[in-house]
Amino acid sequence: MRMKNRWTLYDPRLAWMLIAPVLLLLIFFLVLPIAVMAVYTFFTFVTAGVETSQLTSANWHEFLTDSYYHGFLLKTLRVGAITALLCGVLGYFPAYFIWATSFKHKWLLLLLLIVPFWISFTIRTFSWINILGEQGVINVALIKMGIISEPLPMLYTEGAVIMGLLHFLLPYMILNVYVSLESIDRTLIAAARSMGCTSAQAFREVTLPLSLPGLAAGLLLCFVLAAGSYVTPQLLGSGRDALFGNLIYDTIMSELNWPMGATLSIVLFVVLGFFAAIYTRYMGMSQIVKGLGG
Repeated sequence: MRMKNRWTLYDPRLAWMLIAPVLLLLIFFLVLPIAVMAVYTFFTFVTAGVETSQLTSANWHEFLTDSYYHGFLLKTLRVGAITALLCGVLGYFPAYFIWATSFKHKWLLLLLLIVPFWISFTIRTFSWINILGEQGVINVALIKMGIISEPLPMLYTEGAVIMGLLHFLLPYMILNVYVSLESIDRTLIAAARSMGCTSAQAFREVTLPLSLPGLAAGLLLCFVLAAGSYVTPQLLGSGRDALFGNLIYDTIMSELNWPMGATLSIVLFVVLGFFAAIYTRYMGMSQIVKGLGG
């Protein structure tokens, strides 16, 4: 019974008091900056580093009518999609192995999976320069073996950017798929086998369908992180391999055009948010939370 003028465990006022600090932080550090940036997209750009508060739609008109920006956006979505698909293909098998192995110390395999996170992301990205460069490990080895006579142009290409993104994102995919596999009741697989299914049929009819939520969560996470990446294309790509994040940086830091930079930022935010909203509508965000939590 709820007593008058007394707090109860399920009192709505108590619940609001408990979540109020988090809501204030979200509003102050997330909602408010996005709102300010959205308003800034309508400011008038005068010259480098100078803009006025006179509202205009010129920035949006420039983005919507200039194919230069459209090309960057489409390329970013394409690179993000390719990276996510490769992560899905390459990440499913290690996740399945960790889940299916009879190795007693399975935690050790998971530990080895997250060890790269202990090293700075920038340092890990820089390491690819020593691997793919003209004097890198691959080119030097191929030249010494006589397979090639001159270094292959592997660095500062779109392939190098995708390779760096794979290196960064693959653990996220493996963790999401593994968590999804761990939630499968193994008795279902045993039941399928008892009904005459082979191992391959049991995998196709039971394991794979039940692990699809984790695979979808990994695809979304890898796609969003790849499409929003700045460091990897900056270090491993050339000017023609820049992604939308690099364009935003150049617009703000090089051209000092803050209104246009804000416009491009909102565009990327809306586009990636659109894909996240579609996933949430059909799959929910709980699987991603489980994957990030390991």
